[in-house]
Amino acid sequence: PSSCSKLTNFFLLKDSVYFRDGMRRIDFVLSYIDDKDGEKKQDRRKEFEANLEKAGLELETEDKSESEDGRTYFLKIHVPWEVLATYADVLKIKVPFKTNDITDKKDVPMSWLCTPYRLPEHVMQPEPDYFTATFDKSKIDFFLIEDKETFFPPSTRNRIVYYILSRCPYSKEDKDKKGIKRLLNNGTYAAAFPLHDSRYWTRSRDANCESERYALYKYWARFSRFYKEQPLNLIRKYYGEKIGIYFAWLGFYTEMLTYAAVVGLLCFIYGVASFDENVWSKEICNKTIGGQIVMCPLCDKKCGYWMLSTTCSSSWQSYLFDNTATVFFAIFMGIWVTLFLEFWKRRQARLEYEWDLVDMEEEQQQLQLRPEYETKCTHRRLNRVTQEMEPYLPLTSKFARSVLSGATVLFWISLIIASIIGVIAYRLAVFAAFASIMKDSPTNKLDVVGSLITPQLATSVTASCINFVIIMILNFLYERVAIKITDMEVPKTHVEYENKLTVKMFLFQFVNYYSSCFYVAFFKGKFVGYPGDYAYMFGKWRNEECEPGGCLIELTTQLVIVMVGKQVWGNIQEALVPWLCNWWVSRSARNHPESLYSRWEQDHDLQSFSQLGLFYEYLEMVIQFGFITLFVASFPLAPLLALMNNILEVRVDAWKFTTQFRRPVAAKVHNIGAWNEILNMIAVFSVVTNVNSNSQPLGYESDSLTIRPRLPVHIL
Repeated sequence: PSSCSKLTNFFLLKDSVYFRDGMRRIDFVLSYIDDKDGEKKQDRRKEFEANLEKAGLELETEDKSESEDGRTYFLKIHVPWEVLATYADVLKIKVPFKTNDITDKKDVPMSWLCTPYRLPEHVMQPEPDYFTATFDKSKIDFFLIEDKETFFPPSTRNRIVYYILSRCPYSKEDKDKKGIKRLLNNGTYAAAFPLHDSRYWTRSRDANCESERYALYKYWARFSRFYKEQPLNLIRKYYGEKIGIYFAWLGFYTEMLTYAAVVGLLCFIYGVASFDENVWSKEICNKTIGGQIVMCPLCDKKCGYWMLSTTCSSSWQSYLFDNTATVFFAIFMGIWVTLFLEFWKRRQARLEYEWDLVDMEEEQQQLQLRPEYETKCTHRRLNRVTQEMEPYLPLTSKFARSVLSGATVLFWISLIIASIIGVIAYRLAVFAAFASIMKDSPTNKLDVVGSLITPQLATSVTASCINFVIIMILNFLYERVAIKITDMEVPKTHVEYENKLTVKMFLFQFVNYYSSCFYVAFFKGKFVGYPGDYAYMFGKWRNEECEPGGCLIELTTQLVIVMVGKQVWGNIQEALVPWLCNWWVSRSARNHPESLYSRWEQDHDLQSFSQLGLFYEYLEMVIQFGFITLFVASFPLAPLLALMNNILEVRVDAWKFTTQFRRPVAAKVHNIGAWNEILNMIAVFSVVTNVNSNSQPLGYESDSLTIRPRLPVHIL
């Protein structure tokens, strides 16, 4: 019995988030491999850990002999009450002082209809509602402190530890050398992360562990729960407000997409239902009308004359998306995008109030200075408000860095424009090749290209695929450049850093993703010339022309390939790649009993969640938002595709956070930051583009009597 008891305790320690004494909670873990030639690293670690202990943190080391690979040391960190209270006061963390006694009456009519979508109350409201106030160490009796060890939730504890780690020096000679981030970059430590509180598929054996990760996986991160509401309060409690607000925004955006998807689908159904009433397509396909109209050659040397009726299929395809309902849908989307932004502002304000984030802006600006800013800014000046010396960046240095940063962004945008010109040149050259297939007997040999694919469409598809590949390559390269030049600017706060990076990245992505669509929508076919005086690109290739049915079907093709391709590639990157990496890293651990695979080793083998992880999630969704608003008149089914993607996206992101990534360090923000302004900018652009495209629909021209297809100027 005694040996069984010891064995049980050993297993509990391995699956626990507590020190060996079972009392002190593990708030953070650092891992490292002791290299034979790493004396400098050893000295840095020794000094760093000594300074952590001076700061009041308690440390416990797991020897490499206890690790699964026999090489990795794990340093476990605990924050005692005194340190928690001190830094909670410094960071102005809000804590409860009284239970909310205001009754919350929610008598929603027909609420039983929503029962299938509801989650259990203990999941939706994981803790009671309190009145809160900023923590003050000198007034500790004012707050509702039942147990000092559980008063601050784990997300707040790991946030405080990371604040200390980011500012702790590791060199006796140079006090400016400090921060865990630099130690990770130079290889002194291999990883730094807070622990998940349990395995995601089962509760922790330790009764003191909350097992909130298990609850999140069970009720939120499984694909079978796609129709359920999100437990936002539990997400906020476990991951922090920053991640909580992201999922609140993503869920709200997905919910609003439902209305746009339904209306877009109805417009498409109208196009299918009124298919036989399309007069101009009937005339093009009619042998006595379109079959008698001979068209001038599509290229100068090898192309022959061709009949208008050969474009019969493409004219029918265009009508599915370009009909009377399209004008209504464009107007609807202009209203929808405005309502979406206004309703989100209300939703965001409500979250700010419920999560005590109303005055977060001041806290971020005053208290959350980046350690890199404090280190790189060697100049000091007196703050007239606090009467303390603080670091600052001289105006001349700031101006020079901003100019260099702006020039770099403009250079990369010029690369995009150059690539677009290259793709246009490709389109012109390939179009001539496709068109030359019809040179001998165009009406008989059109099947060489395909009965449903015209030279214009074939060119558009291949050019769109090439353009998508170029977009992905430029994105990959520019992401690293954007981070470098933002680091060079030395932003003062974390919020300022993210906002600067957001503007740089989105400006580049906006041009990168949308420029080809803008070309097809507003420029292609506008500078063609006329028989005998055609316009040429570089004096060599004749400028592109739209099909007789207009350029809209080509814009639809471009939009579908880029939008859908990006979503598929994004989901592969987000889900498949982390899963494969984790499978490969943990392959040797699978040969050992699960009970010997400790909690910190399990988390160590997961993927690291970078500080900019959420940035890429927002960027993906905002680019998608641009596609479904800027060019929605060309493809009414775009909101439906976006809705289907986002239903999957919510669960993929939830699954990824819960099962594939280490627990992120909690962070507080009061809104979605610079993305609000970017969404507003896209909304304004969307109204302009949709009005412009519908004032003279793509592929149409008008006279005093009717609106008819705009035929190419080279009718014989």
